[in-house]
Amino acid sequence: MITSKGQATKAHIIETAATLIGRFGVAGTSSDDVRKAAGVSGSQLSHYFGSKQALVRAVINHQSESEMAAGHPMLRALDSMDALRAWADAAVENLDHGSGYGACTLAMLAGSASPGDEQTREELCAAFVRLQSLLRDGIGAMRDRGALRPDADVEELSLVLLTALQGGTLLGQTMQTATPMRASMNAALAYLESFAGEQQH
Repeated sequence: MITSKGQATKAHIIETAATLIGRFGVAGTSSDDVRKAAGVSGSQLSHYFGSKQALVRAVINHQSESEMAAGHPMLRALDSMDALRAWADAAVENLDHGSGYGACTLAMLAGSASPGDEQTREELCAAFVRLQSLLRDGIGAMRDRGALRPDADVEELSLVLLTALQGGTLLGQTMQTATPMRASMNAALAYLESFAGEQQH
């Protein structure tokens, strides 16, 4: 059982790793880099994370929780077009003015993960599924109350929004501008709105 002090040390290591990965990428960040930056010993690092892959997977979980909470505070109530627009605006703002270009994001982690690392791929997949489920719940609620037509495909629409967010993030970080995300989110929201039903509230 990890003590409260141990939990704090582990969290500090994960946050340090996320910062370094955001700056230098997965390949450009070694376990020793993390150890030095976090100010911990090699034995402490290996105690909590037996390998670099294990540390990267911990960072993925950390970023997943961050993107579902602090980074996107409206994500848990996406059951109206107004809420979805506010969420999209917050995502663009976070990228454009929240030092998002050098941040460790799920999109960046997915783009730099080793193709042969199946466990990391599965962790990323699970993180994306969790994000999509929140979008799916909100869009499903909109369809159930008539804000979207009965023929609106909730699964497809939630995937469209997730793809707009993650693709826009990856291009935005690469190009150092929020323009790709703004364009992708606007297009995704316009597509969703094309299924608008009679009950808009």
